[in-house]
Amino acid sequence: MTETTEKAILAGGCFWGMQDLIRKRPGVLDTRVGYTGGDVPNATYRNHGTHAEAIEIAYDPEKLSYRDLLEFFFQVHDPTTKNRQGNDVGLSYRSAIFYTDEQQRRVAEDTIADVDASGLWPGKVVTEVSPAGPFWEAEPEHQDYLERNPGGYTCHFVRPEWKLPRRGESAG
Repeated sequence: MTETTEKAILAGGCFWGMQDLIRKRPGVLDTRVGYTGGDVPNATYRNHGTHAEAIEIAYDPEKLSYRDLLEFFFQVHDPTTKNRQGNDVGLSYRSAIFYTDEQQRRVAEDTIADVDASGLWPGKVVTEVSPAGPFWEAEPEHQDYLERNPGGYTCHFVRPEWKLPRRGESAG
């Protein structure tokens, strides 16, 4: 990444819906979907072992902060369902933040604490926070899937009234 580009790696269920929504955020420069956080080298859709379906995001931190990116991540998927998003069930569909440095780890943990304190979700956040490891890019047919298949399956959506307060602020 350059001085004006940073990288984030997030998993929040099926990567198609996550990519479709995140790519539209101002400050997002590029996205690609793939597999990370698991045990299979050279992971593929048919053989990704314990990897999560994830999205790698290149973004301009002068236009989009990591915190704002995480707030959007928590708005468009349910971080309180273990190994599940919508109809997708299994370890591949877990909620996870794969941090690239200690600053990202701190921001992730602080954001999760705010989500838990907010009461915006019915349960506690189960999102794992782990160091980033190898990211195996998914096959071409999975990249930009919902742009090519506008009626395709997704379990992600923007919740317009969802605004994350920081602990100590009024949720009002």
